[in-house]
Amino acid sequence: MMEVLNHLSALLLLSLLPPSLSHVVGKFSEVKECSDFFLEGTTPNLPGILVDGTVQDRKRYKPICQLFKYMKKKKVYNTYMFATLYDTTNKIPVFSAYTFTGVGSSERRPDTWMIEPQLDGGQDPDMSLEKDGVTYTHQAVNQDFHNSVNLTGLNKGHLFPKSYANQPANQNSTFTLTNCVPQVQSFNDGSWGTMERKVRKVLLKQCLDNAGKPKAYVVTGAAPSESNTLKNRVNIPDLLWTAYCCYNNKQRQWVAEAHWGENKKDEKNVKGKKTTTTTTLASKTLADLYEMLNQYYGQGVKVFPDYCQNRKQDDTGRNGEAGAGQKRHGEISGESKGSIKKPRKTGDEENDCDFDCDEE
Repeated sequence: MMEVLNHLSALLLLSLLPPSLSHVVGKFSEVKECSDFFLEGTTPNLPGILVDGTVQDRKRYKPICQLFKYMKKKKVYNTYMFATLYDTTNKIPVFSAYTFTGVGSSERRPDTWMIEPQLDGGQDPDMSLEKDGVTYTHQAVNQDFHNSVNLTGLNKGHLFPKSYANQPANQNSTFTLTNCVPQVQSFNDGSWGTMERKVRKVLLKQCLDNAGKPKAYVVTGAAPSESNTLKNRVNIPDLLWTAYCCYNNKQRQWVAEAHWGENKKDEKNVKGKKTTTTTTLASKTLADLYEMLNQYYGQGVKVFPDYCQNRKQDDTGRNGEAGAGQKRHGEISGESKGSIKKPRKTGDEENDCDFDCDEE
């Protein structure tokens, strides 16, 4: 009986905890545990947005150190899980940065997404459910995505994907609206999801530290559109991009790779009852990524320190150097074609629930 009471007491305590916490800061470097999500503490360089770790428009762009409160073995933990730079005008993240340290078992969870009260004047740093009667003007809310798949073909697309988190608590922490963008469902479930699974395999095999454990730094971002919005509130990005850098202990060198894709409907072939995507997202160097993102943000984009530049590997562990636009043996081919959008105007899942399986 005592064991039952203790178990019920633990469940009650956990139910009283806010599902997650977050910490809006002036600079990511203000919190060491937050800075650790960036390789050597070096944040991306995005002209007009984030330069040398300093936010250029502090009223618009908000660095968030995503802190999560959870209970394990009757103990309460507060743990920083990842970092996000949030655009309160477009109401989407600019990017989320996180470390990949392996994957664990995936658990089903309610389709519950949190908001960040601090973005709309709240003093409480706890990320929580929306409150009745409160108007949220600087961030997306659940109502923005209500029935969006049926009406527009858009769902909540993680930047830090659930499948890249190694524990249930880490996985649950990714379900915050400050970590998602309106993403075309067929793109999310198709070429983007396929790319995420392939990259995950590479990270597990090749990004091993001295102890033989996976360790990689990953940054995933969204390039906003000029005026395409969901519910006339939330920017629907033109493009999603992602890059990683890690130290390959076997090869004793740093390796990196980048991918991106336009946020549009995937073209598919239907063979009988089986539907397969015809679009793949090509493996690119960081130089390729910077050249592409320069067209959105202006010259000077950088995601990782220079020693990551132009190094990439495939799932066989082969490495090569390639300049912008060059390909190498083993590179995925068949990238989606399409024109690059105009520069941004200043001012203004695998089927095992690894990805956005909660978005039905």
